[in-house]
Amino acid sequence: MSASHFALDNDRAYQQWRSTKLAAYPYVLDDLFCEIDEEPVSEENLQGLRAAVQRYNFSFFRLKQSVLGDKAFLKRLGCLLGISHLDGNLCADEDNITALQVMDTGRANAYIPYTNKPLSWHTDGYYNQLDKQIKAISMFCVRPAEQGGANLLMDHEMAYIQLRDENPDYIKALMHPQAMTIPPNFEDGKEVRAEQSGPVFSVLKESGALHMRYSARGGNIVWRDDEITQAAVNCLKGLLNENNPYVIAYRLQAGEGIICNNILHNRSRFSDAPNQPGRLLYRARYYDRVVAA
Repeated sequence: MSASHFALDNDRAYQQWRSTKLAAYPYVLDDLFCEIDEEPVSEENLQGLRAAVQRYNFSFFRLKQSVLGDKAFLKRLGCLLGISHLDGNLCADEDNITALQVMDTGRANAYIPYTNKPLSWHTDGYYNQLDKQIKAISMFCVRPAEQGGANLLMDHEMAYIQLRDENPDYIKALMHPQAMTIPPNFEDGKEVRAEQSGPVFSVLKESGALHMRYSARGGNIVWRDDEITQAAVNCLKGLLNENNPYVIAYRLQAGEGIICNNILHNRSRFSDAPNQPGRLLYRARYYDRVVAA
């Protein structure tokens, strides 16, 4: 289906695409899981992952032997799904795959993902340059927290549908090239990332797919100062809660992971057991989208 269904003046194409999306709901949690029981990953498993991502923009996976789930596995899995161009963010490891865990010292400690604090709703890399957008993410849980650390997840295409159904002008406002501005990032008085403006929703030229960049962190965002943008932002904030039927709640267990086309997500506060290894997840961010089934 062409990207014309995202054009606000093509309601017929939109309604056809919308019907296809809505037909996938309500979801059954088991349908969102792919059991991986061997290495290399079988074509059947890969097709299952691709099919779920094509329908929901994400899929969970579970390894029969969780010890196989190291960073090298995550990288191999990405390549098999057509995503290989890794983003090297400020706190990524040398292989550009990040070990997400509580860091008490160093650069990472200044950033919430490396603490046990809650993470508000966002898409990854919303602050990246527009030519280096994060289009896919994969994560693998080595160790869950003793308590907490659960995620709420929402396919960004479902957020688009709910916003467009409420008021198409909300979509127009959120597609404006100045809709959302992220202030520059400074470390020790030195600028490590320049100010970045851009749309919330955009259509990717290479695939015609919908892309979203968003953060609910008020201090991190300067929204375009006009009435319709403010109304659109407030409407979006109102959609992002566990009572929304398109929001999925899940807490990854050891040996489980998720692969997605950078959907909306958050993370609850967590706590680790004293004198025990803490919560550890591996995260890979990509400039590619998962290849469709």
